Amino acid sequence: MNPMTYAFPILAALFVLAFFIFGLRGPVLDGDSKKSRIGKAEVPASVAPRLSAKPWAILALTAVYAVVAFLNLGDRAAPERWYAFQPGESVTFTFDAEEPLDRIFFFCGLNTGEYTVTVTDNDVVTGTGTMSQGYNDIFKWRDAELSYEGSIWARNVTITADSDTELAEVAFYRTDGTQIKAESISISSGAEALLDEQDLVPGEMTYHNSTYFDEIYHARTALEHMRGMWPYEISHPPLGKLILSIGIAIFGLNPFGWRFMGTLFGVLMLPILWVFLRKMFKDDRIALCGTAIFAFDFMHFAQTRIATIDTYGVFFILLMYLFFWLWMEGGRNRDLALSGLFFGLGAASKWICLYAGAGLGVLWLLQWISAGLDAKKHQAMGVFWKSFWKCVSFSVIWFVLVPAVIYYLSYTPYGIAEGLKAPGMYFSSEYAQIVWDNQTFMFTYHAGLVAEHPYSSQWWQWLFDLRPILYYLNYGNDTVTSIAAFTSPLLAWAGLLSILYLAWRWIREKDRRAMFIVVGYLAQLLPWVFITRLTFAYHYFPSVVFLLLALCAVFDEMRRRNRLKWMYAFTGLSVLLFAVYYPALAGIETSRNYSWKILKWFPSWPL
Repeated sequence: MNPMTYAFPILAALFVLAFFIFGLRGPVLDGDSKKSRIGKAEVPASVAPRLSAKPWAILALTAVYAVVAFLNLGDRAAPERWYAFQPGESVTFTFDAEEPLDRIFFFCGLNTGEYTVTVTDNDVVTGTGTMSQGYNDIFKWRDAELSYEGSIWARNVTITADSDTELAEVAFYRTDGTQIKAESISISSGAEALLDEQDLVPGEMTYHNSTYFDEIYHARTALEHMRGMWPYEISHPPLGKLILSIGIAIFGLNPFGWRFMGTLFGVLMLPILWVFLRKMFKDDRIALCGTAIFAFDFMHFAQTRIATIDTYGVFFILLMYLFFWLWMEGGRNRDLALSGLFFGLGAASKWICLYAGAGLGVLWLLQWISAGLDAKKHQAMGVFWKSFWKCVSFSVIWFVLVPAVIYYLSYTPYGIAEGLKAPGMYFSSEYAQIVWDNQTFMFTYHAGLVAEHPYSSQWWQWLFDLRPILYYLNYGNDTVTSIAAFTSPLLAWAGLLSILYLAWRWIREKDRRAMFIVVGYLAQLLPWVFITRLTFAYHYFPSVVFLLLALCAVFDEMRRRNRLKWMYAFTGLSVLLFAVYYPALAGIETSRNYSWKILKWFPSWPL
């Protein structure tokens, strides 16, 4: 590792320290605090909160981010006409003339198995091979493994499947690297789909044209739900995959299609977060800077561009906490109901939302304890108990019954796959058993998962950004192409210090806003402290939302001290750092020197 590389994390750490030391320096000037040292007449105009009814800035930020997020997302076309093999079935390709065959390139569909390849020339076998279609090959371009002596002269190539599998396209290449055109190949009757989309054959497998990381599970399951099939991946609730399938329905079964909805939800997080920050801090400057930092956070960018389901969980967590905060501030039942509704949608997408729901339960209890103490002080316990039990009943409806119904209905694709029909199936013991069996399977699976992964990490490493996860990695001649997911170091480190600062404010000053943020953060982090299964940096994604909220609370303290220049500096540096790391986040080929000497801040970073 280049010794100069250590300069970058050292400088970043020094900036974070300076940010807190100098940004929180000086007296509170807004006149609303007991610590204010000067009169209101002397307060600078920049200290007062600013709110505008014109959302042009957030619309512009969202539009810019959307362009960056959808750019280079993946190919918009891939082979979609499949040929379904039966076990033992063979398909023969016949060339118009003898060809010096060197490579067979194919696009895998659903199901797993292996194809046997037999190459003949004038009835003489000149080569053999296999085409593997494992669970991690779904919707990927793969190369056949050929075995031969000397060179293969081919007139016929026969592919024989050993199980029920689907294959989309097969391409053949000569020893000089040129592709044999489909027009000069005849094929067994009925299997024409294997040669009808040759214009979509790429030169090599990349994330542009194939699945990567857990897309092999979730894009596949989305298609299986669309086809009414029993899904392969049943280790998470169905709703996230159903949302993912909307993109496939609109844009087709291609990388852009299966990544579209996650990226769209990543874009939609921005105006929601902006509203959240405005409601919490009553200042457009803080709301816009906080949203910009989150928009260009490494984790938010990389995680929402991959076709997995974590994005939907975080999206609904953001909404459930937004409306719960509005309820805490205004006491409106409508907001509490919406919080419960989004809790139900989140839980039906991924169980991380159950952790978030537990955090809301703690906040609900703390809210009523505070109200009870206040009522006791003012001798109004009768009114308190009446309001309390009314809220209990309302909360049971919206945080238990409604989420349970949403969760139960989300298993509709499972019922359809078993031949059941709505609406009657919802009242059948067969459907109820399907739902129950999946809950026991998921719990057993996640509790007993024993596996290893080169890019795994533990919860304490997430706090300090010590171990990113690499979703994609490809080396070229002195180049590297990667897609990494980890929190921006500035947000990770400053956010963690902000959480500690808010914990202190909660304890010392009974700050309700600090309580809200700290409880939300701990609700997402603490469960992973006790989980012993394989974990990754992306499991920290929900916590990043609360790191951002905590950081904005510090921004608000800086506003009260007329030190917002530190907020602007932090925002600008965060966007600049995103630009520097963009190649490693978006899969852009760059030099190994740039990756290893500029981006690799720690030996534990696999960039």
